[in-house]
Amino acid sequence: MTTFAPDPGAAPLPRMIGAQTALETRMLLRNGEQLLLTVVIPSLLLLLFGTVDVVDTGAGKSVDFLAPGILALAVMSTAFTGQAIATGFERRYGVLKRLAASPLPRWALMTAKTGSVLVTEVLQIVLLTVIAFALGWSPHGNPLSVLLLLVLGTAAFSGLGLLMAGTLKAEATLAAANLVFLLLLVGGGVIVPLDKFPAGVRSALELLPISALSDGLRDVLQHGAGMPWGDAGILAVWAVLGLGAAARFFRWE
Repeated sequence: MTTFAPDPGAAPLPRMIGAQTALETRMLLRNGEQLLLTVVIPSLLLLLFGTVDVVDTGAGKSVDFLAPGILALAVMSTAFTGQAIATGFERRYGVLKRLAASPLPRWALMTAKTGSVLVTEVLQIVLLTVIAFALGWSPHGNPLSVLLLLVLGTAAFSGLGLLMAGTLKAEATLAAANLVFLLLLVGGGVIVPLDKFPAGVRSALELLPISALSDGLRDVLQHGAGMPWGDAGILAVWAVLGLGAAARFFRWE
């Protein structure tokens, strides 16, 4: 029996996921609009509000209040807004349909997209941390608590972004994702403290994932608190609901 080399066939699954993750990351970083949303805007907001006294952030240095909120905004911009828009247009142009016919399983494609989000978030966090330290940031708290909050926030926003991309048309996803980004930037405790809002409105805003993430990070990094289990619980609920709904209702074409 003759043996031919190379032997054609699908690559091992881990290698396929790694290659797709690298491709997704390169595509995201080469997209100017996505780069503006995920990297430039959070950095500019931190620089602007960290150096100019525009918003009353309470006692202490403004950067100590702003840095955790901007980190939360960076997670939302990548895991929710950026991923929703990119995936929505991939679905419209038939990219997802073609990838679904490849040897890469659908769950592995979603895993690769999540990996790309995590890689981008690491780059964002490093950049924002450097800027915050340059502005005089003095973080406190347990890094493991921060990591858990960031992972839960990523899962929550990723699920919501995929749900939007998999159910709405691409143009509707583009408009809705950007609108949600702007609304949560203002009303999610990122730059404006939630105690500036009326009590009834504040109670509702505190249940949003961006508020839970920004408040939780602020409790740890600014006040040196232990694990904020209330905020972590809110993020976990959003993660379960978002990812569950995305798995149930996502349409590939």
